[in-house]
Amino acid sequence: MGVRTSIIDWWAERAWADYLVSATVLGAHLFVVRTSGSGDWLTWIGAAQRTDMYAAATGAVSAIGGLSAIAIAIYTTANGERLRAVRQQQQPGELRRTWRSLLQGTALACALILAAFSLDRDEDPLSARFIFEYAILFASLRFARFVWFFDKIMAISDADQVEEGSSRAVPVRDPNWLERRRRQHDSNG
Repeated sequence: MGVRTSIIDWWAERAWADYLVSATVLGAHLFVVRTSGSGDWLTWIGAAQRTDMYAAATGAVSAIGGLSAIAIAIYTTANGERLRAVRQQQQPGELRRTWRSLLQGTALACALILAAFSLDRDEDPLSARFIFEYAILFASLRFARFVWFFDKIMAISDADQVEEGSSRAVPVRDPNWLERRRRQHDSNG
């Protein structure tokens, strides 16, 4: 097992790491901004543009949250042998907790972005932009976790589907179909 696999396994088993990594990155950015007086990229745009960005980010995070719900529906309806084995091998409710954590993370990111949206004013006296920055960092990590997890589940489901379908005859593709279709269309036209 390589270093990359070890890191991914550690990260996959610890959803709380997303909170910590986001806070650490934001803390490092705040330290740089406060000590150097530069690097505060959200002050480079006006308050009106920031609030537009907050609104767009809320929409994007919400849309991805909706896709997460669809992914959960696909997962719960998949019922191959391998996927059943994965469900049985996990501690009771572990997969459900993972899905729930991903959806709750989406809701938290939206709530934080909306808080930044409502608190940000000219010159941003409350530093609400950093709430937004944390929310985006956190949402990005949760999206990466979601994509990774969904990919793993779908790979298992796909393997079940391929195995189930392997006994079926594979349809033969007629390479001349398109040409015959064009001639038929031209003769009718």
